[in-house]
Amino acid sequence: MAGDNTLTFTDGTFDTDVLSSEVPVLVDFWAEWCGPCRMMTPTVDAVANDYAGRVKVGKVNVDENNGIAMRYNIRGIPTLLLFKGGKIVEQKVGAVGKPDVMKMLDKHLEKTEAVPAIESHQ
Repeated sequence: MAGDNTLTFTDGTFDTDVLSSEVPVLVDFWAEWCGPCRMMTPTVDAVANDYAGRVKVGKVNVDENNGIAMRYNIRGIPTLLLFKGGKIVEQKVGAVGKPDVMKMLDKHLEKTEAVPAIESHQ
């Protein structure tokens, strides 16, 4: 249940794929039985396509990977967590639209843009 650019994270791959990532990672905590989670799928897939190469986007099925859900105290789904440098920098609980997800990402991407080097005059 993922698009071409939407990854699947598991208890076994989470630390490597998310916490050690060089780029920000958006994680969608979901479950098959959750209606609002299924409503979020097209949004998550669209964001994964739009931000390919700049952000990793993936899903964690909380029923199959409850270790991660417990580690991050996920109590309601869908929950979106944005990780940057191995730490949570943003969180959204409940179904949100694509503009809200983009705003969440853009806020943190602007900070990762390369800053022009300042020449020192010695």
